[in-house]
Amino acid sequence: MFHDICRMFARYNGWANDRVYAAAAELSPHKFTEDRGVFFGSMMGTLNHLLVTDRIWLRRFTGEGPSPTALDVILHKDLPTLRAERAKEDARLLAYVDGLSEAALVKTFSYQPITTPRIITQKLGPTLSHLFNHQTHHRGQAHAILTGFHRDAPSLDLVLFQRETGVGLE
Repeated sequence: MFHDICRMFARYNGWANDRVYAAAAELSPHKFTEDRGVFFGSMMGTLNHLLVTDRIWLRRFTGEGPSPTALDVILHKDLPTLRAERAKEDARLLAYVDGLSEAALVKTFSYQPITTPRIITQKLGPTLSHLFNHQTHHRGQAHAILTGFHRDAPSLDLVLFQRETGVGLE
Protein backbone atom coordinates (compact mmCIF):
# COMPACT_ATOMS: atom_id res chain seq x y z
CA MET A 1 0.00 0.00 0.00
CA PHE A 2 2.72 2.51 0.93
CA HIS A 3 4.59 1.59 -2.25
CA ASP A 4 1.50 2.59 -4.25
CA ILE A 5 1.50 5.96 -2.48
CA CYS A 6 5.19 6.48 -3.27
CA ARG A 7 4.56 5.55 -6.90
CA MET A 8 1.71 8.06 -7.03
CA PHE A 9 3.91 10.81 -5.60
CA ALA A 10 6.72 10.01 -8.04
CA ARG A 11 4.25 10.46 -10.90
CA TYR A 12 2.75 13.56 -9.31
CA ASN A 13 6.26 14.99 -9.01
CA GLY A 14 6.85 14.80 -12.76
CA TRP A 15 3.40 16.20 -13.52
CA ALA A 16 3.84 19.13 -11.12
CA ASN A 17 7.35 19.86 -12.36
CA ASP A 18 6.10 19.94 -15.96
CA ARG A 19 3.49 22.53 -14.97
CA VAL A 20 5.96 24.70 -13.06
CA TYR A 21 8.53 24.59 -15.86
CA ALA A 22 5.90 25.45 -18.48
CA ALA A 23 4.92 28.52 -16.45
CA ALA A 24 8.57 29.46 -15.81
CA ALA A 25 9.20 29.31 -19.57
CA GLU A 26 6.92 32.32 -19.94
CA LEU A 27 9.23 34.47 -17.79
CA SER A 28 11.80 36.73 -19.41
CA PRO A 29 15.45 35.80 -18.79
CA HIS A 30 15.66 38.76 -16.40
CA LYS A 31 12.65 37.63 -14.38
CA PHE A 32 13.93 34.03 -14.37
CA THR A 33 17.09 35.18 -12.57
CA GLU A 34 15.66 38.06 -10.51
CA ASP A 35 15.96 37.69 -6.73
CA ARG A 36 12.45 37.43 -5.31
CA GLY A 37 13.35 36.95 -1.65
CA VAL A 38 12.68 33.20 -1.50
CA PHE A 39 15.12 30.66 -0.02
CA PHE A 40 17.21 30.31 -3.17
CA GLY A 41 16.56 33.81 -4.47
CA SER A 42 15.16 33.42 -7.94
CA MET A 43 13.19 31.00 -10.05
CA MET A 44 16.53 29.84 -11.47
CA GLY A 45 17.92 29.25 -7.96
CA THR A 46 14.78 27.49 -6.76
CA LEU A 47 14.51 25.12 -9.72
CA ASN A 48 18.23 24.36 -9.56
CA HIS A 49 17.94 23.61 -5.84
CA LEU A 50 15.20 21.07 -6.49
CA LEU A 51 17.31 19.34 -9.12
CA VAL A 52 20.35 19.42 -6.82
CA THR A 53 18.54 17.85 -3.88
CA ASP A 54 16.84 15.19 -5.97
CA ARG A 55 20.22 14.20 -7.37
CA ILE A 56 21.69 14.07 -3.87
CA TRP A 57 18.88 11.83 -2.60
CA LEU A 58 18.90 9.55 -5.63
CA ARG A 59 22.65 9.12 -5.26
CA ARG A 60 22.12 8.19 -1.60
CA PHE A 61 19.37 5.73 -2.51
CA THR A 62 21.02 4.11 -5.54
CA GLY A 63 24.74 4.84 -5.32
CA GLU A 64 24.51 6.13 -8.90
CA GLY A 65 24.33 9.47 -10.63
CA PRO A 66 25.75 12.89 -9.89
CA SER A 67 25.79 14.18 -6.34
CA PRO A 68 26.29 17.93 -5.94
CA THR A 69 28.24 18.99 -2.86
CA ALA A 70 26.27 22.12 -1.97
CA LEU A 71 22.55 22.86 -1.77
CA ASP A 72 22.78 26.16 -3.64
CA VAL A 73 24.77 25.00 -6.66
CA ILE A 74 23.56 26.43 -9.96
CA LEU A 75 23.78 23.45 -12.29
CA HIS A 76 22.24 25.22 -15.28
CA LYS A 77 21.64 28.92 -15.87
CA ASP A 78 19.36 28.49 -18.86
CA LEU A 79 15.84 27.13 -18.52
CA PRO A 80 15.82 24.79 -21.56
CA THR A 81 18.84 22.83 -20.29
CA LEU A 82 17.56 22.86 -16.71
CA ARG A 83 14.17 21.63 -17.90
CA ALA A 84 15.70 18.78 -19.90
CA GLU A 85 17.80 17.69 -16.92
CA ARG A 86 14.75 17.93 -14.65
CA ALA A 87 12.82 15.61 -16.97
CA LYS A 88 15.69 13.08 -16.87
CA GLU A 89 15.80 13.20 -13.08
CA ASP A 90 12.02 12.81 -12.82
CA ALA A 91 12.25 9.71 -15.03
CA ARG A 92 15.11 8.37 -12.91
CA LEU A 93 13.14 8.90 -9.70
CA LEU A 94 10.06 7.24 -11.16
CA ALA A 95 12.05 4.21 -12.34
CA TYR A 96 13.68 3.91 -8.92
CA VAL A 97 10.39 4.09 -7.02
CA ASP A 98 8.66 1.71 -9.44
CA GLY A 99 11.42 -0.82 -8.81
CA LEU A 100 10.98 -0.82 -5.04
CA SER A 101 9.00 -3.31 -3.00
CA GLU A 102 7.00 -2.79 0.19
CA ALA A 103 9.78 -4.62 2.03
CA ALA A 104 12.42 -2.21 0.70
CA LEU A 105 10.49 0.77 2.09
CA VAL A 106 10.87 -0.45 5.69
CA LYS A 107 14.59 -1.19 5.42
CA THR A 108 17.06 1.30 6.84
CA PHE A 109 19.90 2.98 5.06
CA SER A 110 22.59 5.39 6.20
CA TYR A 111 23.87 8.62 4.71
CA GLN A 112 25.82 11.73 5.62
CA PRO A 113 24.01 15.05 5.17
CA ILE A 114 25.81 17.82 3.33
CA THR A 115 25.18 20.19 6.22
CA THR A 116 26.52 18.02 9.07
CA PRO A 117 29.32 15.46 9.47
CA ARG A 118 27.24 12.89 11.37
CA ILE A 119 25.82 9.73 9.84
CA ILE A 120 22.03 9.42 9.77
CA THR A 121 20.24 6.07 9.63
CA GLN A 122 16.55 5.89 8.83
CA LYS A 123 13.96 3.90 6.95
CA LEU A 124 13.66 4.41 3.22
CA GLY A 125 9.88 4.99 3.13
CA PRO A 126 9.85 8.02 5.44
CA THR A 127 12.89 9.39 3.63
CA LEU A 128 11.05 9.20 0.31
CA SER A 129 8.18 11.03 2.02
CA HIS A 130 10.66 13.76 2.92
CA LEU A 131 11.88 13.99 -0.68
CA PHE A 132 8.34 14.42 -2.00
CA ASN A 133 7.46 16.92 0.74
CA HIS A 134 10.62 18.91 0.03
CA GLN A 135 9.71 19.11 -3.65
CA THR A 136 6.26 20.40 -2.76
CA HIS A 137 7.74 23.03 -0.44
CA HIS A 138 10.03 24.52 -3.07
CA ARG A 139 7.51 24.20 -5.89
CA GLY A 140 5.34 26.34 -3.62
CA GLN A 141 8.10 28.94 -3.62
CA ALA A 142 8.27 28.78 -7.42
CA HIS A 143 4.50 29.24 -7.45
CA ALA A 144 4.87 32.32 -5.21
CA ILE A 145 7.48 33.75 -7.60
CA LEU A 146 5.07 33.34 -10.51
CA THR A 147 2.25 34.93 -8.53
CA GLY A 148 4.55 37.81 -7.55
CA PHE A 149 5.11 38.49 -11.24
CA HIS A 150 1.32 38.59 -11.72
CA ARG A 151 1.43 35.42 -13.78
CA ASP A 152 -1.19 32.73 -13.82
CA ALA A 153 0.50 30.15 -11.66
CA PRO A 154 -0.61 26.59 -12.41
CA SER A 155 -2.66 24.59 -9.96
CA LEU A 156 -0.43 21.98 -8.37
CA ASP A 157 -3.08 20.29 -6.24
CA LEU A 158 -2.61 16.56 -5.82
CA VAL A 159 -6.33 16.01 -6.29
CA LEU A 160 -6.19 17.74 -9.69
CA PHE A 161 -3.35 15.41 -10.71
CA GLN A 162 -5.43 12.45 -9.54
CA ARG A 163 -8.48 13.59 -11.49
CA GLU A 164 -6.48 14.28 -14.65
CA THR A 165 -4.49 11.06 -14.61
CA GLY A 166 -6.61 8.62 -12.61
CA VAL A 167 -3.55 7.81 -10.48
CA GLY A 168 -4.53 7.45 -6.83
CA LEU A 169 -8.25 7.17 -7.54
CA GLU A 170 -8.33 3.39 -7.70
